[in-house]
Amino acid sequence: MVSPIDIQKALSGMDYPASKEQIVQHAERNGGAGEVLDALRKIDDREYEGPSGVSSAVFD
Repeated sequence: MVSPIDIQKALSGMDYPASKEQIVQHAERNGGAGEVLDALRKIDDREYEGPSGVSSAVFD
């Protein structure tokens, strides 16, 4: 099970606002675990203003 900390680690250094595609690509380059990438691929396809918005999209 993916945790909010796993998501934040994968997104460390991310510049916002960012699209879903940019977020997934950043997590891939940052070595995000498979389950983290799977979770990020399921978020809505929109612009995110910051890491808390990404976490909300993953866990809500």
